[in-house]
Amino acid sequence: MSFKRQNNYRGLVTSVIFFLFCFCVNSATKLPNFILLNLDDVGWGDFGVHGNPARETPRIDQMVSEGMDMTSFYTAAPLCSPSRAAMLSGRLPIRNGLYSDNAFGRNAYTPQDIVGGIASSEILLQELLRKGGYHTKLIGKWHLGHRAPYHPLKRGFNEWYGAPNVHFQYDGTTAPNIPVYKDQNMIGRFYEGIAINLTTNTTNLIAGISEYTQHLGEEALEYISRRGRTGKPFFLYWNPDSTHAPSYASARFRGRSQRGTAYGDALIEVDDIVGKMLDLLVNHKLENDTLVVLTSDNGAALVSKREAGTNAPFLCGKQTTFEGGFRTPAFFWWPNKIPAGNASSQVGTQMDLFATFLDLAGLPMPRDRVYDSISLKPALMNGDLDLEKVVFFYRGNGLFAVRKGRFKMHLWTWRTPQEELKRGIDYCPNIHMDGIVSATQVNHTAEPILFDVDNDPEERYPIRPGNSPTIYETAVGYLKKVVEKHQQDLVPGKPALNYCDPAVENWAPPGCEDLDDCLPIPASKVVICDWPH
Repeated sequence: MSFKRQNNYRGLVTSVIFFLFCFCVNSATKLPNFILLNLDDVGWGDFGVHGNPARETPRIDQMVSEGMDMTSFYTAAPLCSPSRAAMLSGRLPIRNGLYSDNAFGRNAYTPQDIVGGIASSEILLQELLRKGGYHTKLIGKWHLGHRAPYHPLKRGFNEWYGAPNVHFQYDGTTAPNIPVYKDQNMIGRFYEGIAINLTTNTTNLIAGISEYTQHLGEEALEYISRRGRTGKPFFLYWNPDSTHAPSYASARFRGRSQRGTAYGDALIEVDDIVGKMLDLLVNHKLENDTLVVLTSDNGAALVSKREAGTNAPFLCGKQTTFEGGFRTPAFFWWPNKIPAGNASSQVGTQMDLFATFLDLAGLPMPRDRVYDSISLKPALMNGDLDLEKVVFFYRGNGLFAVRKGRFKMHLWTWRTPQEELKRGIDYCPNIHMDGIVSATQVNHTAEPILFDVDNDPEERYPIRPGNSPTIYETAVGYLKKVVEKHQQDLVPGKPALNYCDPAVENWAPPGCEDLDDCLPIPASKVVICDWPH
């Protein structure tokens, strides 16, 4: 038998086994629904349940009181696109390719001039769930590539309402405004048919049909109701971006926050919509069949100053590998399945949602690649902890830190690049720690910086080799072995975020002809992307 025919035969056998496995599981048990609420630049300290004095998230706080708070939970990257790619692929960005190696330790993402996106070779969560009998919908920001090969409907989603990029404003001439899609085609653009008023920090949808964040909520409520009536399992991935600078809120929420900021208003609005989703699940008697998870793509963006959340009590914010950049809220709600009112010390990452959802759906993990994902089911259902869980803190292509158990070891530290500081941008405002929170990359590989983040989550009191030699040598010794093994086994994915080109921007998205909104496409000019982060 030829090599090609052997591969085809093996592929056929694998598909048949997957189908039979799913058929048997689906026939034996009722599959749970999954709702993944991924907020944007919302900090760990923004919630009343985490001590925020404003206490402006009553519905999310209630969600936590009825479910579980996983307090040592991390993203896989300290900014949007690589974080989202890791959550949906179950793999670090250095493996799945959502990074750049144009310069060491620089964060990269998917602005609208990026050429690349999530690789077609990556197997995404929604693709596996869909094969296993789930209906899938993305609402809100995608941010894993806006060009045709990366369209969400080509990557496992049955439906989409939202935008491919963040809602930055452009002049429409040197760069187009970002489109909003309904499934395959655009239905308008931010700041044009879909207005965001940066003076009043409010927003409305086309012809006043609905305010944008409200419409994201309405889409979610309609989807839950519609799919709930079918009795078949669904996966809803909800990604509002109103808390990302420039923050905005719908008119009736403007001025509501005690913080006096559009960010606070936006978070109140998101909290209100989350509450409506939970109420709908209860009213439709879906709560016992639905796992709801709320998290954020990274820590709060302190660079936004007034228009930002808080990462209290953690150090620094978005873009950094300190706790404030990586540690995120992780709230799990599933009445009569997850014990109410519990806090778990299980160390976890958003990548673990990949294995967790598959485990709960009775679906197998693919066996042809390395995953950075473990199932959290034992911790959620029984309180059993996996003490071997390791968290790697990458900044771009650079491994900056690692955590296992109580201890976190920094191999590199970096506050904010000099060129950003000159522009008034600081990811660690008003924080000074010599040799640790620094404006230049500092290599600590010879003598790593060690913190006990169980007892010092603020990362303010490093364990020095001279002060606590036994603790330091033991912890650094085994963490170095963890790093050595990781780097020996690592096969980096091809970096997808190296090249930019103005010709690939959102000039003429699908559906622009129907709206008479196709803009002239400029000549291609591929350049190496410059990442200032």
